[in-house]
Amino acid sequence: MNKKQLAGKLAKKEKLTKAQAELIIDSTLDFISQALIGGDKVRLVGFGNFVVRKRKGRIGRNPQTGARIEIGQSQAPAFVPGINLKKLIKGK
Repeated sequence: MNKKQLAGKLAKKEKLTKAQAELIIDSTLDFISQALIGGDKVRLVGFGNFVVRKRKGRIGRNPQTGARIEIGQSQAPAFVPGINLKKLIKGK
């Protein structure tokens, strides 16, 4: 399902226009993104958590030349599913 399809389902369920539903989805995603940028964790009880994971720097190898390269530390967004979501998927 893509964002337009999600907006269509939300609009139908909540009796909104598709434009209003897309605005709600865009705003929600923006709030989650801004929270993660600010170093916060976003917890949606029963659904899951959005977090930023930090990776330490390490030494890697160039697969073509075999030369050692230094890979710097990085951060990446991650989603950790909640218990209720896991149960729903597992019971499928």
